[in-house]
Amino acid sequence: MKLKRPDESGRFGEFGGRFAPETLIPALDQLAAAFEKAWDDEHFVDEYRRVLRDFVGRPTPLHEATRLSERLGVRILLKREDLAHTGAHKINNAVGQVMLARDMGKPRVIAETGAGQHGVATATAAAYFGLECDVYMGEVDIERQALNVHRMGMLGAEVIPVTSGAATLKDAVSEAMRDWVRTVETTHYVIGSVVGPHPFPWMVREFQKVIGEEALVQLGGTMPDDIVACVGGGSNAIGIFYPFAGLGPRLIGVEAAGLGIASGRHGASIGAGTPGILHGTKTYLLQDAEGQVLEAHSISAGLDYPGVGPEHAFFAETGIARYESATDEEALAALELLTRTEGIIPALEPAHAIAWIVREAEALAGRTVLVNLSGRGDKDVEQLARMEP
Repeated sequence: MKLKRPDESGRFGEFGGRFAPETLIPALDQLAAAFEKAWDDEHFVDEYRRVLRDFVGRPTPLHEATRLSERLGVRILLKREDLAHTGAHKINNAVGQVMLARDMGKPRVIAETGAGQHGVATATAAAYFGLECDVYMGEVDIERQALNVHRMGMLGAEVIPVTSGAATLKDAVSEAMRDWVRTVETTHYVIGSVVGPHPFPWMVREFQKVIGEEALVQLGGTMPDDIVACVGGGSNAIGIFYPFAGLGPRLIGVEAAGLGIASGRHGASIGAGTPGILHGTKTYLLQDAEGQVLEAHSISAGLDYPGVGPEHAFFAETGIARYESATDEEALAALELLTRTEGIIPALEPAHAIAWIVREAEALAGRTVLVNLSGRGDKDVEQLARMEP
């Protein structure tokens, strides 16, 4: 059974918690108290909903993908988060957290970003509310997501390159955490997914569940057979899964199989990982026998993370959701298929969800599948163009 909130120690069953430096505990306590107060305050909630409506463009449409459905023999509905302002679901969470930073009297926000969408969303929200913003981004991701780097700069944010480790999302999170330890009195860390120490996984889920809540209304009382979403850290997936959990549909999360699970070059934290501690929370992660975190790989920068949100680990352990994977090659083929049949260029991340449907089309024949199309592919076009022979 899904949990309305984690327990007093910030856990979803055995997962979650707060494994953080002593210097951050007061800030985490302050954040938890501020969020609970704000989420119970009708004025805060009304402002949040107004900004989502008038600035972000919510509700996002529920689109019937008729030509893709005909091609696959599966009725496919797309929740169009790609049409939200800034091009992805990340803005839902960024707006909420930047509002909290403002209300806590912190003039500066920091963020990590992989695909760049969370960085753009945080920079956008910071510009809207008048806060200073710095974004940590791995050098590898800076190169493959150059467009989003320029967008963040236009919005007034400084993008800080990260060269340690694999210079991707995991390393950007680590550097942002180090910054927060040093500057906690004046800075709020806007974590971009349902990861990190309590209260972040719960708080981000609450800001993202608007996706599933809207879809429930848009479905008009009918229910899909399956709900499918890509899973890296897992914020878009938990945002659509949580409101539907326990209502009947199967919940399918699709992780990044990269070059194939057997190759060791993938990002399938639930499918091929084990429980451990990463970035302040207990969850499933990619690690060796000595507990050293392994590097993840995905063609999509947003799924290139060696862990997953603790509530997804709880969903997997309890059977609330099931987790599959799709390879880089399958995601590329699915991106092209959706683009050619529906005129919608998806981001590489949700292309993994489409890829799973393509692969399982025969078993899904006649079913209705709701897909969270978590972002648009503008950010990936340059990367894809460089891959062309």
